[in-house]
Amino acid sequence: MASPIPAQFVPQNILLIKLRHHGDMLLTTPAINALRQRYPHANIDVLLYKETRPMLEAHPAIRQLHIIDRNWKKEGGWQKFRHEMALLSAVRACHYDVVINLADQWRSAIITGFSAAPVRIGFAFAKRDNLLWRWCHNHLISTQNYNQLHTVEQNMAALQPLSIGAEGAKASMHFSAADQQKVQDILAQQRISRPFIVIQPTSRWVFKCWEDEKVAQLIDTLAADGHTIVLTAAPDRQEQAMIANILSLCHNQKVVSLAGQLSLPQLAALIDTAQLFIGVDSAPMHMAAALDTPCLALFGPTKLHHWRPWGENNRVIWAGDYAPLPSPDDIDTKTQQRYLSAIPIEDVVAAARSFLHD
Repeated sequence: MASPIPAQFVPQNILLIKLRHHGDMLLTTPAINALRQRYPHANIDVLLYKETRPMLEAHPAIRQLHIIDRNWKKEGGWQKFRHEMALLSAVRACHYDVVINLADQWRSAIITGFSAAPVRIGFAFAKRDNLLWRWCHNHLISTQNYNQLHTVEQNMAALQPLSIGAEGAKASMHFSAADQQKVQDILAQQRISRPFIVIQPTSRWVFKCWEDEKVAQLIDTLAADGHTIVLTAAPDRQEQAMIANILSLCHNQKVVSLAGQLSLPQLAALIDTAQLFIGVDSAPMHMAAALDTPCLALFGPTKLHHWRPWGENNRVIWAGDYAPLPSPDDIDTKTQQRYLSAIPIEDVVAAARSFLHD
């Protein structure tokens, strides 16, 4: 592989590539923050999917975002080719000194290769063990223990050629002053005063969700303790239906629903002011952990060691401690089965109260 990068190497322009979901993008922030700390004067850019832009668009360390729109393919072959060529040209025009490819897709590798950056870092994935992948990257990181690492630790491993370690890796979620003001206005209109608890029981994957009846029971119990509850969810029709059902099962009127009313940065501003966040394995859970809001996360058959909330101020309740779970690799993601059903309401209430009484 390429010779080690000299210690005196100080890049001016850095590109980080990650083409995944919202939560994945948030978990790139420890690497972005570490790059900013190591190279305070460098320009740091990120290439990502258009729909995940809200996770990073307010990050103060990022100069610009390069966007891939997954709808390009709907415009037909020639138009898609033109978009891809324009993107490659934009990347080359930035004269990156370092490109860090955190993805395993060929698209990200080819962009890395054609960037003409003198330092091109990627992972030595077994499925990509060929000449083209090696041409695209001149520093390949071993993936020998990749599957034992948290996603944050995987991302941080890509910084090894720059002599940046994973110690003290800190995620962060950012939002604008306008988003913060919007949330304050909504709270005032709804007559919600602090402290309050944010509960986001939904996910686009039903198998990650707890039963609606238990969520309603949790809300009623915490409301009876005197706490104000704010329910949140994405605008998605399925998630909205779940929230409506949960509300219909609640006996206490102290719950306020802002489901579908907030953008992701606005949701971050709301979570940032919450006393406690309770949710399932989802992007908002990662946001709560990054914002250092006390976070109670309910997990089912996803890879806990990859996706647990990153940080100190959180607790995970795992369905696998109560009943056998299927292997995460064998899950039918379209199933309507709720694997979190083994988690008893009493344990979630006790965990929430322990946070609230600290």
